[in-house]
Amino acid sequence: MKIYVASSWRNSRQPRIVIELRHDGHDVYDFRNPTPDTYGFSWSEIDTKWKSWTPEEYFNGLKHPLAEQGYKLDMDAMEWADACVLVMPCGRSAHLELGWFAGQGKRCCILHDSLDTVEPELMAKMCDEQFSSLVQMKQWLNSIIISEPYQEPERPSLGQFDRP
Repeated sequence: MKIYVASSWRNSRQPRIVIELRHDGHDVYDFRNPTPDTYGFSWSEIDTKWKSWTPEEYFNGLKHPLAEQGYKLDMDAMEWADACVLVMPCGRSAHLELGWFAGQGKRCCILHDSLDTVEPELMAKMCDEQFSSLVQMKQWLNSIIISEPYQEPERPSLGQFDRP
C-alpha cells in the first residue's frame, strides 16, 4: 500500500513510523525526505523570521518558489498515496492533509501517542480508524491490503444541504 505519513517536524516518533511501515513492505512518503536527494520544505529556508510574519508576508511566502516546490512534492505524494496516517501530535498542515484524504474518500487513520492525553476532536470521526498502538495500526493497514480492496464509500444525503 502507498502511505502518506502526515505529522509535524517536531514529532520525534514520525521517522520511526516511516521506518516501521516500510519494513512491513509499504511504500511510504516521508515529508522530511520527499526524494532521496531532497530534504523537506521548511519555512526558515524562505525567511528565518517566518514565525513573526504578518498575514501579507505569509501570503507572499506561499508564492515563494521554495514553497511552491514543497507544496507540489506533498500534493503529488497525496494524490499518489492510497492512505494517510496522521501521527499525533501535529499541527495545522497535517490536519489539512488528513482532511484532504478523507474528502477524496481515501483510507485514513490517526495514531495517537499512548503516553499522551488526548484532546477530543469531533471531526476525527471522518477517519476510518484511530489507534494508540502502532502494532494495532499496522495490523489494520495490513488487513486492508490482504482482505479489503479499496471501494469508494457511500456518502449519505445531507438533506437540506444537498445541492440541486
